[in-house]
Amino acid sequence: MTLKTGDAEQLSPLEARAEHGRLVEEIAAHDIAYHQQDQPVITDAEYDRLRRRLVVLEERFPELARVSAVSRGVGAAPSGKFSKVLHRVPMLSLSNAFADADVTDFLDRIRRFLKLTDDAMIDLTAEPKIDGLSISLRFEQGQLVEAATRGDGAEGENVTANVRTIAEVPAKLSGNAPDVIEVRGEIYMSHADFAALNSAQEAAGDKTFANPRNAAAGSLRQQDASITASRPLRFYAYAWGEAPELPGNTQWDVVQAFKGWGLPVNPLMKLCHGADDLLAHYRLIEGQRADLGYDIDGVVYKVNDIALQQRLGFVSRSPRWAIAHKFSAEQATTVLEAIDIQVGRTGALTPVARLKPVTVGGVVVSNATLHNEDEISRKDVRVGDTVVVQRAGDVIPQIVSVVVDKRPSGAVPYAFPHVCPVCGSHAEREEKGGKADAVRRCTGGLICAAQRKERLKHFVSRNAFDIEGLGDKIIEEFADEGLLKVPQDIFALESRIGGTLQDRDGWGAASATNLFAAINARRSIMLDRFIFALGIRHVGETTARVLARAYGSAERLRDAAVAARPGNEAWEELTSHDGIGDVVAEAIAQFFAEPHNVEVVDALLREVSPQALAAVATSSPVSGKTVVFTGALERMTREEAKAMAERLGAKVAGSVSKKTDLLVAGPGAGSKLKDATKHGVEVIDEDEWFRRVGGSSS
Repeated sequence: MTLKTGDAEQLSPLEARAEHGRLVEEIAAHDIAYHQQDQPVITDAEYDRLRRRLVVLEERFPELARVSAVSRGVGAAPSGKFSKVLHRVPMLSLSNAFADADVTDFLDRIRRFLKLTDDAMIDLTAEPKIDGLSISLRFEQGQLVEAATRGDGAEGENVTANVRTIAEVPAKLSGNAPDVIEVRGEIYMSHADFAALNSAQEAAGDKTFANPRNAAAGSLRQQDASITASRPLRFYAYAWGEAPELPGNTQWDVVQAFKGWGLPVNPLMKLCHGADDLLAHYRLIEGQRADLGYDIDGVVYKVNDIALQQRLGFVSRSPRWAIAHKFSAEQATTVLEAIDIQVGRTGALTPVARLKPVTVGGVVVSNATLHNEDEISRKDVRVGDTVVVQRAGDVIPQIVSVVVDKRPSGAVPYAFPHVCPVCGSHAEREEKGGKADAVRRCTGGLICAAQRKERLKHFVSRNAFDIEGLGDKIIEEFADEGLLKVPQDIFALESRIGGTLQDRDGWGAASATNLFAAINARRSIMLDRFIFALGIRHVGETTARVLARAYGSAERLRDAAVAARPGNEAWEELTSHDGIGDVVAEAIAQFFAEPHNVEVVDALLREVSPQALAAVATSSPVSGKTVVFTGALERMTREEAKAMAERLGAKVAGSVSKKTDLLVAGPGAGSKLKDATKHGVEVIDEDEWFRRVGGSSS
């Protein structure tokens, strides 16, 4: 998709809606590729560009703002090898900046949110962004009692025994540490230690690691802690989670207190005053990058004043008060040897470049993304071309350009297939808003073996049913034999092949027993995971949670979605939930309008029991209530009001319906106030809101 940032004013509402729909779909696909499949296909810069365009459209057309929930996920679910730890305070990711202008925009957004003047000075800290593994360390009475990985941001892996073997993580904090504090930071491996480890691995005939980050992650996730103990892992502390008492009022003071307690902190952290100071420190760190002895991929900026951090709060995937300023990508040239077409679970035909292996930024690269057929045509990429390959971080590289001077004489333009390479069905590009979709899709549906297999893989993936032992190769094997065609077949495997599985090549009594035990353990599953596992287009983890909380059961969601038609009561209820607009609602309704899909859901419900999500644990007066804000709020911005309500356990909706409990109306309230009167919804002003919640805007 070709994106601009300044042409939104020229778009009609219809054109904007069409482009927004394409963006939502593309971001959702990239979220799945990155967080669930561990196979990202675009760079951080491109992903951030898609998100920025989404924001531009939503600012120009506010009615579109509720359809981008698909882009709010973070991280990946725990692997299942370790027990799980529920983070008391979520471990979120950071938004990215790639240019100096992005940094000044970040500061401008903070000033607008806080209603500060354009020239108001904001102090921030700046520190290297370590390319390692995020970790949360819980100390009670100064003693290390728990260590957990980030996981999906809400739930991580318990790796306490392994972390205790890391010399730089103290078993007991020194000094006057509080009774309870969760220290967060990064576990990493130095370049020298990485080289020594790979040499030892190679000498022993064992697997070597691609880069220091993978080595650190693999070393930490050993089930045998003695292996972790033998690996040279290091640690830097830079943040905190649950902390009833903090040893300071600023980011700087708290991190310096960490240092006093015996925790290692990065010596390049600096307190900066405004954009010029931040960018100067960024240049300094960038210049020292090659000599640091460990991998970094940018500089992190954080608002220094903790009170301002609390006011700024969070968006769904990142704090408003922090951003990661990434370094530029690294490049190399190589030869494009072939173009393969992969078919995904939604039928999308994705071109992948097969490259003559080349080292880019210390990693050997043999594959690169080509995105879609328009991108191939625009760059005129041909088999046999010498191409410039770029990578940033650990994402799959992309082809930046072609070195035309080195093109072989016999190279011909690439003809993108119009039929599915797997099942032979026609592959077409849908028309949306008068424009062809960027993605060509196989129309074969479940008759396409690739889609069937990919849907089954999605169903058992980490963030869905998370069935240990039922990996991609097993799914493909069982699907090829006809044992698995639809998800409910998984729960019939034991009755069909239970007595013979152990006799197959690669299996045994223990592995067969473990597989069936893992399947049976998932007969009870949280409702949001069940919904996500269905593979509905546009319904990622965040939207699945919204649906789970809104409807409470799979049966209620099914019945509501089957009944939903644009304009009717079921449709109005569906689109009243924050993050679910017309595009997402249409995808949900279309899924349940297909009788085969309803049959699958009903068959699954005979096998499994989805569990409703726990209620929000808070005693605030608005906990569990659905709140709508309208009009011109005077004591807080609309974003700040939403953030406050969600912190107090309320659900914030974008429109008023009979499900709404409370409308907070400022001056100039219009149609929402009329809707509230029609539905008998209680209406209060901003002052009454603050009286009820017992707080203030400061």
